[in-house]
Amino acid sequence: MRTSPRSDIIMLGTLHGDALVTFHVSLAYPLALALQSDSRQEERPAIMTVAMPRKGLSASPPDGGWGWMIVIGCFLVTICTRAVTRCISIFFVEFQTYFAQDYARTAWIHSIVDCATMLCAPLGSFISNHVSCQVGIILGGLLASAGLILSSFATSLEHLYISLGVLTGLGFALCYSPAIAMVGKYFSKRKALAYGIAMSGSGIGTFILAPVVQLLIEQFSWRGALLILGGFVLNLCVCGALMRPIAIKEDHKNIPEFPEQEFRPEAQKQDLKQWSICSPLIKVWSHRYLCQCSWQEYKFLLMPDFVVLAVSVLFMAYGCSPLFVYLVPYALRVGVSHQQAAFLMSILGVVDIIGNITFGWLTDRRCLKKYRCICYLCAVGMDGLCCLFLPILQSFPLLVPFSFTFGYFDGAYVTLIPVVTADVVGTASLSSALGVVYFLHAIPYLVSPPVAGWLVDTTGNYTASFALCGFSMIFSSMLLCCARLAKKVKWTHSRPAGRETDAKQQIWTNGTITYSVTGELDQRGVELLAREVKSDSKR
Repeated sequence: MRTSPRSDIIMLGTLHGDALVTFHVSLAYPLALALQSDSRQEERPAIMTVAMPRKGLSASPPDGGWGWMIVIGCFLVTICTRAVTRCISIFFVEFQTYFAQDYARTAWIHSIVDCATMLCAPLGSFISNHVSCQVGIILGGLLASAGLILSSFATSLEHLYISLGVLTGLGFALCYSPAIAMVGKYFSKRKALAYGIAMSGSGIGTFILAPVVQLLIEQFSWRGALLILGGFVLNLCVCGALMRPIAIKEDHKNIPEFPEQEFRPEAQKQDLKQWSICSPLIKVWSHRYLCQCSWQEYKFLLMPDFVVLAVSVLFMAYGCSPLFVYLVPYALRVGVSHQQAAFLMSILGVVDIIGNITFGWLTDRRCLKKYRCICYLCAVGMDGLCCLFLPILQSFPLLVPFSFTFGYFDGAYVTLIPVVTADVVGTASLSSALGVVYFLHAIPYLVSPPVAGWLVDTTGNYTASFALCGFSMIFSSMLLCCARLAKKVKWTHSRPAGRETDAKQQIWTNGTITYSVTGELDQRGVELLAREVKSDSKR
């Protein structure tokens, strides 16, 4: 039997005549086949060896170094995905006028882009986890660019649904969640600040692109503007090249361990064809490995905290989407000029940056680190209140403060979504969990703008649409608040029993020396005692 200390393959070999046939089954590619020649003539029994990889792992995220390049890459990804998606609302009036359609049918374009981006987020996470984050983002950039370029030749709204909606949205999905998850793998202590900088690309992109897109529409029509955006989005391929993978110990915990085993078949002399790559033995092992990997990857779905967060995200996503679609049309309806309406989106975008960075920096402070969830639900609730007051703001001077307030808190909670998710599920499951969280945005993003458009067509104003958005976001915030209070009450009731347990005698041993500890230990005391035990065991 031949094994390698760094082997990550299954070797199934037998000497057959002048050739030694070896089947290599990789953990990542369990059905790969390789042939190896050998000069020895003797025939030996077939042996199957299973060995796990032993890669060098980082003890913890580096919190710097190449991580800042990852932050820059994610920053550019958010510009090319979320900022471009927001700027599609500037095309709303152009599409409505050119194709002579109502609000509801035209709103489906923006809805499908957002829905496809979020609906396919788990696909982006899957490619990132099982192939490469770099491959996923580069492929997504190509698809998104192709969708925008094809949209410039559209002859109907249905054409835009497919090219701008489905194709571009799919490309954005392959880029967005993997880039965000990669930031979480490189940062721990300064995670919120790193996310604040990375997610500020959405605000900066909106601030810059909104007036630029309006200018492009005036100079080259909406077709020329889409064509130029298609070339701009190709920068996603450059961002993908920056995403250098990293392995940390927490990731290694989710890999199922299999003991090294040997399998000897009854018949030692079999024809080469019988050692097929589809051998039932290999199938059974592969199925077992893949099932355990899938369970480890998605076991967070059964966590009560994650279920509450997921339900809250559904209502939050329903409330936030229509405003980005209808802010410009609403401003035009109340008499604001086209340039001023685009400037409102720019204000919203630049204040979004301030919300990203300030909330990211503040929630990294020691005094607020434990209250990230509270900061998140407060930001969502404030955005809901802004939506409720929007229908009474009917002039440009009044809409400017709205853009400031809504943009600030929008940037705050967008930054905290991956941070709160990481606090709930841990860094190892962050990529898959973000895929699920953004997947949950899909249905609200698909449904809410057309529903809001239908309400506008039915009532003749925007009051009902914005009120529904506001109440939805407030409910999302209240749901998380109630869940947190219930958890705190439950913890308070169980606290006395926990203290009695902590006060009992605790015994530590390293095989030769036994340490007896009576009373309560804080976290630092436990770490110091464990370190002392470890040092004594090395002597």
